[in-house]
Amino acid sequence: MATQCDSDDDDGMDAFMDKFKKEKYKNALSEDNWEAELDKIPIFMKDAPDDFDPKEYPELACLQAMLHDEDCTPEEQAENFKNEGNAFFKEKDYKKAVVAYTAGLQKKCQVLELNTVLLTNRAAAHFHLGNMRSAFNDAAAARKLKPDHLKALIRGAQCCIELRSFVDAIQWCDEGLKLYPTDRKLQELRAAADKHKRVADRDARKARVKGKKVHDEKEHLLAAIKARGIKLLHSAKPRPVESDSDNEASEFVAELSVDGLGCKEATGAQVYLDQQGALQWPVFFLYPEHQQSDFISAFCENNSFIDHLAVMFGEELPPWDVDRKYRPQHLQLFFEDVEKETLHRVCPESTLLEVLQHKRFFIKAGTPSFIVLVDGSAFSRKFLTGKKIK
Repeated sequence: MATQCDSDDDDGMDAFMDKFKKEKYKNALSEDNWEAELDKIPIFMKDAPDDFDPKEYPELACLQAMLHDEDCTPEEQAENFKNEGNAFFKEKDYKKAVVAYTAGLQKKCQVLELNTVLLTNRAAAHFHLGNMRSAFNDAAAARKLKPDHLKALIRGAQCCIELRSFVDAIQWCDEGLKLYPTDRKLQELRAAADKHKRVADRDARKARVKGKKVHDEKEHLLAAIKARGIKLLHSAKPRPVESDSDNEASEFVAELSVDGLGCKEATGAQVYLDQQGALQWPVFFLYPEHQQSDFISAFCENNSFIDHLAVMFGEELPPWDVDRKYRPQHLQLFFEDVEKETLHRVCPESTLLEVLQHKRFFIKAGTPSFIVLVDGSAFSRKFLTGKKIK
């Protein structure tokens, strides 16, 4: 049997429900914009706004005021920032996590354990951002505060591996395993660091062997060039003054170096010794009348110029020679002595070696070049006017 009190409660609830059906709840979310309004409530927020108007987000402003209350002790504030950083970290918002952990450290609280955690957590955030050096520095600072902090030891070893400092990584692991001999993570990192170190050592040995081989090959090549009296120049060294003495070539030979062979980057080819012991040179032919050029990647020193000209200007002439003037028997060849502002004639029957041994021929950047003109043409006469020719 219901009491009078129960009857009164039912009557009140019935009245409330009738009113609820008839009158709209004043503080309810709007039907058209409920998602945006819900996102302003801190507990439902997907992302906290960086800069916000407290009037627009009153609940969030209240929470932040509580979190960063200046009336709190430095320890309480640092703890709040740590928790805020952890929340950002869980959301994988590592940049904001770094900011929060940094703010906590700036409070300079006197709790050693809390400062150590802030450092190791910030190291983890930096690690996920790819800031390995910053992550390592934080791990090292945390370890300095608390040498037996396991997470600091693990993070420091991980950073060393990412930084390819495998010896240091092994040292961090070994020191950690003295304190935690059964820790699986340290054991795994120790094995990984050791494997990486052995691979790196193997690659370094291979690189040294390869480097020595390349060096020996270049030294052998330079010796062959020196024996022929060929003169190399490179832009880092000034051109020597002209000398008519017999020692001129030897003065240039003393300047021979690997730098003087450096044309591979520009042309994809470089002088080399073939299996018969002959030098094969990359050579440019320049045609100033048409602003064209030909590149021969391997011109044997024992071949004559006419051999190549007969191929380049044989039955099929280049498309830019519309007047069909570039016939082997009609061509003039020159090399330029830039210092003396002189053009030297090249006999087409000469071998490349004979020209390279000329006392005024200097090979720059490892690529001999020659100017090609049509003998007696109007352009040739104009081009040669005023130039010293030998």
